[in-house]
Amino acid sequence: MAQLFFRYGAMASGKSIEILKVAHNFETQGRHVLLLTSALDNRTEIGSIASRIGMQRPALAIHDTDDLFYIARNAKDDISAVLIDEAQFLSRAQVKQLTEVVDELDIPVMTFGLKQDAFNQLFPGSEALLIYADKIDEMKTLCSLCTRKATMNLRVTDGKPVYSGAQVQIGGDDSYMPVCRHHYNHPDLEKIANRMTEA
Repeated sequence: MAQLFFRYGAMASGKSIEILKVAHNFETQGRHVLLLTSALDNRTEIGSIASRIGMQRPALAIHDTDDLFYIARNAKDDISAVLIDEAQFLSRAQVKQLTEVVDELDIPVMTFGLKQDAFNQLFPGSEALLIYADKIDEMKTLCSLCTRKATMNLRVTDGKPVYSGAQVQIGGDDSYMPVCRHHYNHPDLEKIANRMTEA
């Protein structure tokens, strides 16, 4: 029976490499996947899933007005799974469309993304996935400033933490650091400056 999966984690927890690995595993068995990513993510190029270790492949870039049930139902190949990167940018309506892909088309859907933004507010897509997903799994990574588990994303501008602003600001290692709760609330400015010069 198909299910809706949500795998979340702080930045640099391996979400993009994991989705590429899952796609590869399906395809080596001769099965087609529908690979989707948010059109908001322009860190490499729009319509591309890229991991920090250099692996990259094209995906269908989706906007928040796209009907994902329609896209899955009308895919040119007989698809065995729908895989979505940057799932935090989905709309609530799109997450409900994914439940229809699972329940009506009997196609498993695996989504990967952040749970919360840099100000510890849930993204709309993540909130909906936490409600509707059949299985939820955390992908873990270490704090950039210590050996604790990273649970938050610290936005950094000019070497200084930023605690207010727009929810969506696309960026990579030059703009965000995965951190533990302690270092989110009590950042080590010297370590941050050193990490940002390395990024």
